[in-house]
Amino acid sequence: MATIKDVAALAGISYTTVSHVLNKTRPVSEPVRLKVEEAIARLDYVPSAVARSLKAKSTATIGLLVANSLNPYFAELARGIEDYCERNNYCVILCNCDDDPDKQRSYLRVLLEKRVDGLVVASAGGNAGLASGLAGVRTPMVIVDRSLEGIDADLVRIDHEQGAYLATRHLLDLGHRAIACIGGPAITSVAHMRKAGYLRALSEAGVTPNDDWMIESDFSCTGGYEAAGRLLSGGRPSAIFACNDMMGIGVLRAAAERHIRVPEQLSVIGFDDVQMSRYVYPALTTVGQSILQLGETAAQVLLRRIATPQQAVEQLIVAPSIVLRESTGPYDVALQYPQQSNG
Repeated sequence: MATIKDVAALAGISYTTVSHVLNKTRPVSEPVRLKVEEAIARLDYVPSAVARSLKAKSTATIGLLVANSLNPYFAELARGIEDYCERNNYCVILCNCDDDPDKQRSYLRVLLEKRVDGLVVASAGGNAGLASGLAGVRTPMVIVDRSLEGIDADLVRIDHEQGAYLATRHLLDLGHRAIACIGGPAITSVAHMRKAGYLRALSEAGVTPNDDWMIESDFSCTGGYEAAGRLLSGGRPSAIFACNDMMGIGVLRAAAERHIRVPEQLSVIGFDDVQMSRYVYPALTTVGQSILQLGETAAQVLLRRIATPQQAVEQLIVAPSIVLRESTGPYDVALQYPQQSNG
């Protein structure tokens, strides 16, 4: 691989002059600049980003920790972050933690060793180890979606509690009273807030929650599918609030296998409005947010923090809204308990 000294030798000038051309640190004559550019092209020379970052004290790189890249939510979030950073001449290093605390700690160490200019953390909330690791970090950071206790950093997230309230209120307004909730892992702040919104809506409507219809599961299609299998055996609810869209898609699959018609016999609502939820059948009613916009907002907040590190900590809470599709409908008692086939 060619070096800056190779470029200088081919151009017949000093390597410090080549450096001035590359970094625009001193004016050089047009003939000299053309010689350098010609030598660079012939040698296919690639300047050292490490060397430049040492001089500039900036790597123009952002580290992004996500909980699970298999979840379309995090894929869409990452795209929004990347789009904004690319427009502002930053690149993004994506680290998928697989909800694994050990991987989170390892990736965090790697990103800090690479001297990233900032961190976006969209990882599993309730992780004391990650929170402890971030507590002493001086690198600018923004937390997205899932807050981390004890971390005084910029935060960008949806209003989880209000979104769950709106989802449950929607089912109540359709006449449903037997409403189940498939929640996420209890260790996450997201799961707590969404369950709280569900319970608030039931309480306002005078509906006593059924403990057997509040199931903790993984934020995944499999989690929703397995939880729905339990809920749809025997005396079942007339509606299910799944605490994210992937769970909701799993519920739709479980209902189809049992020949339960959605929404005629079972209403299903999710949370997040991932792109996939528009194309399943029936299309999933959900609590929506622009995930791409959330990512762009997070990146914007982080770059602002990098530019002005002494500014006050920001907390941006995005208001949710219902996205009506095909998976919810009015309660009809005549359709709730038809003869079922598990074949």
